Amino acid sequence: MNMFRFLFASLSFLLVSNTVIGKNTSFRIEISQLYLDGNNQEFKDIQPGDTLLIVAGSRDYLLIKNFKGKTDHPIVLINSGGEVIIDTDHYYGISIQNCRFIKLTGTGDIRENYGFQIRRVANGGGIGVGDLSSDFEIEHISIENCPIGGIYAKTDPDCTLTSVRGVFTQYNTSIHDNYIANVGNEGLYIGSSKYSGQTVSCNGKDTILLPSILDGVKVYNNIIKYSGWDGIQVSSASKNCRIYNNTILFDSQAEYENQMSGILIGGGSKCDCYNNFISQGKGNGIESHGLGGYRIFNNIIVDAGRSFLPKDLTKMKHGIFVTDVSTEENSSFYMEYNDIINPKSDGIRFSSIKSLNNVIASNAIINPGNFDFYENGNTSFKGSDSYIMLPYHETQVGFLNNFLSRKIADAGFSSTSTVSPEDFELKSGSPLIDAAFPDKSITFDFSGFPRPFGPKSDIGAYEYNVTNADFFRNNFPERHFQILENPVKNSLKIFSESGTDQKLTLNIYNLNGQLIRQFRNSALKMEPKIIQTDVSGILSGFYLYTIQTENGLSSGKFVKW
Repeated sequence: MNMFRFLFASLSFLLVSNTVIGKNTSFRIEISQLYLDGNNQEFKDIQPGDTLLIVAGSRDYLLIKNFKGKTDHPIVLINSGGEVIIDTDHYYGISIQNCRFIKLTGTGDIRENYGFQIRRVANGGGIGVGDLSSDFEIEHISIENCPIGGIYAKTDPDCTLTSVRGVFTQYNTSIHDNYIANVGNEGLYIGSSKYSGQTVSCNGKDTILLPSILDGVKVYNNIIKYSGWDGIQVSSASKNCRIYNNTILFDSQAEYENQMSGILIGGGSKCDCYNNFISQGKGNGIESHGLGGYRIFNNIIVDAGRSFLPKDLTKMKHGIFVTDVSTEENSSFYMEYNDIINPKSDGIRFSSIKSLNNVIASNAIINPGNFDFYENGNTSFKGSDSYIMLPYHETQVGFLNNFLSRKIADAGFSSTSTVSPEDFELKSGSPLIDAAFPDKSITFDFSGFPRPFGPKSDIGAYEYNVTNADFFRNNFPERHFQILENPVKNSLKIFSESGTDQKLTLNIYNLNGQLIRQFRNSALKMEPKIIQTDVSGILSGFYLYTIQTENGLSSGKFVKW
């Protein structure tokens, strides 16, 4: 994975996140405790900002309900003493009900990236968040082998009318840095997919129930492999929604035709979707049924739908597919700087006529499968229509500076392989360099480097930047140090695996590779296995560091608040 992927867009490098522990009050939750109810007497002393230490070891399941923190003081549930392992015949691994301002984090042991591991759920999903839950964060959880979904995060409306639109809003849903594999349905299912409502019988009367809106959704840095249905589905998220920096591999394995995409922006959603790597799925790469007024950019989409009924060309799957399921009149879609490689059917299929002033610009679209089907088959289309297909004449789209070719070698990528994101970096002489349509609102590329980097922006997901790329590749060997708190406020704290009784030099660089601070032993506070220094004088932003010791060079990344 490219070292600088998403650096501007997110905190993708947070292997150990900053856990807030309010008043330094913690409560130990033993392995035998499976049912945690904030209304019970045993938890009467829990206050906002306190921490529940979930003791490591194997447990059947975990039910968490009725805990309420505050905006800046969530109640934190964290693994303690190692991995919490769930292997269960139950219908969920972890269930969160009627909670607000809570954080479930698997960062309790710096040796483990996923401190909670849901290894099997025989009869259901990995994690369910519902029953009027809001303002929650889920991070560093591993979920595997579930016949339903990985994480479900929504409260469906019912006849009590307590969770219908206008009565309940699900605020601030943050799901990041999780690993999900081998689940029967969606990897992540966030918000209700029935945005337009559903008719149910309430007290013998047919009633249309509209689901709640989601306000504030961040889905990032998740790895999702072998989902039965969509890799990520976000619906009814009409405000402040971002889906970014996710890796989605082999989606839609169940071949359930209405649930086949790497990322689905569902009805009622308005989500910027960027810097995602989607590869080898059976569905559409990105499927858009939302409200419009959002951007899909800097994504790399490889082989979308290629393995789905490959001999049946009528079963189409596309790199990006846009519809009018819930499009607001006169809204606009923007699809820019995407790499779309070898889709089964069309590169971008744009089927919206309600939207206006749409932009499809600066994308690299290679070898769409429908080229020969349109060129030689009994259709009214030409082969060139397969790159960007507009099925309806009423559609209003501006095409600007897209690179279209049937041969991947023509693009000047660093490799003709399509295995990893790095294969789509640009090499010297690429026709994509300085050839994009300028859009000043998009200021970073797939790696997090500034866009433009040079006189003009480059077509596709990457900006060409050979100087910085070589510098950082040469200076980022295997890590032996780990940031303890990230983001950093005033003090940079680094854990040293080999201890601190050695001579070392700590260098801090900006993203252009410029050295802005250098600290030697005398300027560092050295504790057993902890290196600490004052960085209060550094401006807010993203930084890289190297530590030079007698044994070699190690490195890392951090963000300064």
